[in-house]
Amino acid sequence: MIRHTVIFSPEAQEQLTSLYRYISAAASPEIAERYTSSIVAYCESLQDFPLRGTRRDDVRPGLRITNYKKRAVIAFAVNTDLVSIIGIYYGGQDYETALQSDFD
Repeated sequence: MIRHTVIFSPEAQEQLTSLYRYISAAASPEIAERYTSSIVAYCESLQDFPLRGTRRDDVRPGLRITNYKKRAVIAFAVNTDLVSIIGIYYGGQDYETALQSDFD
C-alpha cells in the first residue's frame, strides 16, 4: 500500500486559522483548538485512503471533496503519492465558486 504525503495549501492553512479565530471568539480557544486539530487529523488520515470522498471534476479537474462532521467541506486533490488539501470550507461556504474562480 502506498502511503501518501498530505500537504496543506497556504489558502487551506489560512482557512484553518480563520476557523480557529471564529470558534475561539464564539466559544473558547480550547474548543477551537480541539476542532481545528481534529480537522487536521482527518486530513492527515487521507495518507492511507486518499480516494475518499466525491470526485468533482465538474468544479475543477482532479478535485475531490469530503465532509467533516457535516459542517466542513474539505477540498483536495490526489496525485501519485501526494494529497494536496486545497481548501477547508466551513458552515455552508460556497466552495464551488471559490474553487472555480481560483482555477480560472
